[in-house]
Amino acid sequence: MDTILTRPSAAPVIQSLRNIGYNAQTAIADIIDNSLDANATDVHITFEYNSGNGYILIHDNGIGMTDEELQVAMTIGSKDPRIERKERELGRFGMGLKTAAFSLGKRLSVVTKSQGIMSERCWDLDFVSENNEWELLKQIPKDIKEKIGGLESNGTIVFIDKLDRFTGYDSKKVIQPRSFYGKVARVRKYLEMVFHLKLQNGFNIYLNDNFLIPWDPFLSEHPKTIEGETQVIRVNRKRVKITPYVLPHPSAFNESEYKDASGPKGWRDQQGFYIYREGRLVNFGDWFGMFTKDNYSELVRIKIDFNNNSDEDWKIDIKKSSISIPEDAKGNLKAIGKYYRQVSKEIMLYRAKPNKKKDRLKGSLHTWELYNDEANSSYVLNRNHPILIEILKEINDITRKKLNSYLKLIEWGSPNNLLISESMVKKEEEIQELDENKRFIIIEVANSLVSINDEIDIDFIVDSISLIAGFESINRSTIKSFIEKGVLVR
Repeated sequence: MDTILTRPSAAPVIQSLRNIGYNAQTAIADIIDNSLDANATDVHITFEYNSGNGYILIHDNGIGMTDEELQVAMTIGSKDPRIERKERELGRFGMGLKTAAFSLGKRLSVVTKSQGIMSERCWDLDFVSENNEWELLKQIPKDIKEKIGGLESNGTIVFIDKLDRFTGYDSKKVIQPRSFYGKVARVRKYLEMVFHLKLQNGFNIYLNDNFLIPWDPFLSEHPKTIEGETQVIRVNRKRVKITPYVLPHPSAFNESEYKDASGPKGWRDQQGFYIYREGRLVNFGDWFGMFTKDNYSELVRIKIDFNNNSDEDWKIDIKKSSISIPEDAKGNLKAIGKYYRQVSKEIMLYRAKPNKKKDRLKGSLHTWELYNDEANSSYVLNRNHPILIEILKEINDITRKKLNSYLKLIEWGSPNNLLISESMVKKEEEIQELDENKRFIIIEVANSLVSINDEIDIDFIVDSISLIAGFESINRSTIKSFIEKGVLVR
């Protein structure tokens, strides 16, 4: 087959890469991801204004890179996103360092040290545009070296200057110092939120020598925050953890606390799902079309956490700031969101209070609740419903057991549970594996059928029970054995 090797022109492609959609916050966060992947524990970020002709310097104490590794890191598209990533690795496309830096300025210089050996490279977009070639400089300019200084130990320095996108360098619209430091402050708040879990676990970020304080969007340490039960669902056979939070009523805060808890977007727009990839926040404050934002729901923030092996399912983008909810997850997320939005509404309208931290609100009028274990999801009846509680108080123990058995049958036979069940065919359960509920229900159903017709055939009873949702996987001989031992009326 005849082919022609066609290389894209460097100048227009480089300019296109500058417009992927980063802003200053997401760009800096993406570069810090590389430091985390390099096992860094400390990252120092410096923003220098210098009348618009300043720079951004990011210095980490990670393992650094060899000359060969640096060359790969500075190559556009150096990683195939289809290749499985290492556990907890944040990088994906091999584009982040370059595209993030190019979105801020026209020159990217990197100095790194690994095992005592220094290496350096530089992309100068003015040089690339002038020659229209993918020419990467092997040495960084002397004036930049003087600003960077040296590396006493292993680590990496990323230096970005010619900040035309950040400060308006080399234009008539150079931003004023107040605007510059306002942008720096927004970067700080964003990093404190996006990396809050990392910052809580030994990772340190310093911005212009100021230590970043993790900002927990869930206020998980506040005594009046409601933390729902963590649920685990499966999306394309991969684990996804969901933990819902309902924040306290505004009256629980003083003015300063209330402002701090509002987050970068403000109370109303911070509500919604918070998507974490490998413990790093990638998207937040969005209901993804499942619900509209309203004031009653502004207390709800639902944490979703998945690993990098789920990137394809969630359609993670190059910036690691945009995702798409998988169809397999929407049903569960919508049910969880609907429930906790109602909890938030009750708190906002009536200042309802939980019995204690991490308890569900008692007395909810919802009849169904979503339950998840490690492998499956199902809907269960709300056993704390006030009407049911009153009924159970008024009946004796025998009737109470029969009622609970019937309610369990309703749960197993719910159309929703039948639809979301992965399979109706399961491994046959042996006698010793049957839980007490199923043992009791087999006897109760059999006794009820016999009481209606004492001449009923035992095989007919076995067939009837084996067709009940939740019993289809049980061996018929097991059911028959229990009936023969436990049916009272023969």
